[in-house]
Amino acid sequence: PQGSEKAKTFVQAFLKRSMPKMKDEAIQDMLSRKAVVLEHYPKKKTKQKRKKTKGFTAKQRRELRLFEIEPEQQKYAIFLPLHELWKQYIRDLCHGLKPDAQPHMIQSKLLKADLHGAIVTVTKSKCPSYVGITGIILQEFKHVFKIITKEDKLKVVPKLNNVFSLELDGFISYIYGSKFLLRASERSAKKFKLKGTIDL
Repeated sequence: PQGSEKAKTFVQAFLKRSMPKMKDEAIQDMLSRKAVVLEHYPKKKTKQKRKKTKGFTAKQRRELRLFEIEPEQQKYAIFLPLHELWKQYIRDLCHGLKPDAQPHMIQSKLLKADLHGAIVTVTKSKCPSYVGITGIILQEFKHVFKIITKEDKLKVVPKLNNVFSLELDGFISYIYGSKFLLRASERSAKKFKLKGTIDL
């Protein structure tokens, strides 16, 4: 234990260090009232800005070939299970494709559905070479479909100026590609007009 004088000296030195702006008389006055408030100036913490993680640009994706399907994977039979999954997905989405189901309700749901795995056929086109192409949609982009045919050929079919048909449980739906120029992720929020025809 320290002596009273040492304790007094320590307290005075401590208070002087803690309150350097105050004079000795003011410190003694505070001690006499037995109320001491030690001033503390905390350092302001600078908030670090979180860096947003940037994804790849379209050019980088092309260079890395992220969306390219390797030639050995371009087999129609490989993607048949994907088509079976797609059929079940559509049945669940439409609560079963029953004969008494209203066609316009099914059509509106199909327009917003994910088409990866669907078997489609080009029924009309301004370019006759596209007509008759049938296969499973492997990839959908804003302007094109990538379709694998039964002959194991990967076809890139533009949406513009083409009409596609897809059939499921006897229900046939037509997709007008010219009004379908959207990415698959954007289509779910799009409002489509079911009425009207499109001239090719």
